[in-house]
Amino acid sequence: MTIPGTARAEPTRAAQAVVIADAAVREPKTEVLVLGTPHLSTLPEGTDPSLFDPLLDKLAAWQPQLIALEGIGGAQCDYLREFAFAYDGTADAYCFDAEPARKALGLDQAGAEASIEQILAEAVEQRLPAERRRLAALFLAAGDRASAMVQWLRLPAEERRADAVLTEELAKALAPRARLNENYVVGARLAARLGLERVHLVDDHTGDRASGPDTDAFAEAMPRIWDNEWAKANRKLGDDWVARLSSTPSPATVINSYIDYNSLETAELVVRGDFGAAAGDRGVARVGRRYLAYWETRNLRMVANIREAAGPHPGIRVLAIVGASHKPYYERYLDMLSEMRLANVAEVLR
Repeated sequence: MTIPGTARAEPTRAAQAVVIADAAVREPKTEVLVLGTPHLSTLPEGTDPSLFDPLLDKLAAWQPQLIALEGIGGAQCDYLREFAFAYDGTADAYCFDAEPARKALGLDQAGAEASIEQILAEAVEQRLPAERRRLAALFLAAGDRASAMVQWLRLPAEERRADAVLTEELAKALAPRARLNENYVVGARLAARLGLERVHLVDDHTGDRASGPDTDAFAEAMPRIWDNEWAKANRKLGDDWVARLSSTPSPATVINSYIDYNSLETAELVVRGDFGAAAGDRGVARVGRRYLAYWETRNLRMVANIREAAGPHPGIRVLAIVGASHKPYYERYLDMLSEMRLANVAEVLR
């Protein structure tokens, strides 16, 4: 399928010089599989997580060595709270509350992360249960519940309990949740199955300021921008996904839905109905382009976080699980990096 549009200008001669680095990279390159996902929180409470097991089977067969998730880490959450004047309500909406774990351990964000790095610096085939429970508590203190869940799931079932470090209150944060979340149902469960020690939270909301003040102009313009046939078709895709999995829940439905969500057709639908419509907004306040500035900034920083996480391990396989609307931007920016190569999602899900 060819997506029509205005041809972009050729890169400048200086920018073209980057091909020197591209050509110098030796195999294996770092391979990145971008899995666009619907947000599982849209499914009814009590949906059985085992429906996603065949998806995990296919992803596990690809053997990723690092998993990047759409979640905000504790350090950025601290920043968002400190600068709440510029990010009103953002931390409350997107951040895990790490304070109970920090108080229980007597550590701040930096102390928790330093302790995690110190423990994980020693590669161990089988960690003692007490050490895994301590790691789970440390990840909670670092604001990373998904990685805490990885440690919890790697414990034998009889060892998934509270102790002097992982208190009863903290252990409750690792209990199964009534409403699903792809970071736990897919990301953490897959990491535990593969024997990984953690996942990596790469979402970023510091770029929210790129859109400028949230004025009345946004409240007027954004509904108008999103009132188009492609946006309506994209919303219907989400509604149909929920309806299918609610009425005929089956692993096949899950796999087929992920194939749909990762298709070129869906990528075009997302961009035309949302960011393309915003880019073409003709309003005098240029709200659409300001919204696009936020979106591009966020995705650039998310991809930079993936690059940072994979940087110490050139040549590995990276699985990036992210909301489907991010997928076209992820793949655009990742494909510009000298050391990284995109994997074919359709082949993995087939």
